[in-house]
Amino acid sequence: MEFKIYRATEEELLNGCKKRDQQAQKRLYDTYSSKMYAICYRYVKDSMEAEDVLVTAFTKIFERIDQFKNEGSFEGWIRRVVVNEALTYLRRNRSMYLETELEAADREPDYTSISDHLEAEDLLNMIQELPSGYRMVFNLYAIDGYSHKEIGEQLGISENTSKSQLSRARTFLQKLLIERDWTTQQQHHDTTT
Repeated sequence: MEFKIYRATEEELLNGCKKRDQQAQKRLYDTYSSKMYAICYRYVKDSMEAEDVLVTAFTKIFERIDQFKNEGSFEGWIRRVVVNEALTYLRRNRSMYLETELEAADREPDYTSISDHLEAEDLLNMIQELPSGYRMVFNLYAIDGYSHKEIGEQLGISENTSKSQLSRARTFLQKLLIERDWTTQQQHHDTTT
C-alpha cells in the first residue's frame, strides 16, 4: 500500500486556520517557522528569546488570521506580524537603544581592498554585532524593506533619525568588513611565508 504525502495549498492552510483547525495551524507553523525564526533572531540576538518571540507571533497570527484579506502575499503578511512582534518585544524589554553619536571614523573605508569571498552567513554574523539601534534600523530598511517613514512610525523616531541610524550601521559594517579582510589577508600572508 502506497501513502501519498498531502501538501496543502496556501489557500487551504489559510481557510483551515480561519476555522481554527489545529492540523492546518501546525502545517502553517511547520511551513513558515524556520524562515520566521531567522527574522526573529536578526532582531533579538538570543536564540531562546527569539523562539519566544516566534511563538508569540504565531499565536497572534492564528488569533488574527481573519485580518488577512488576500491582498498581497500571505507570507509577507506573516513576516509583518513577526517583525512587529520582535519590535514589541524589544520595546518591552528596553533592549532598543538608538545610538545618537557616531564614533569618529579612523579612516575612510577603502572598498577596493575588500575581498569578494564574503559569505551570507558572515554578513549575518556581522549584522548581529551592530549596536541594537543600528541593527534594528538596518534590518527594517535593508532586509525587510520598510521605508524610513515606516521605521520612524514603528520605532517612534523621525525619518532623519532612521536615515542617520542606517548610515551609521553601514559605516560600522564597512569598518568590520575592512578589519576582517585585513585579518584574513594577514593570516594568508603568515601561512605562505
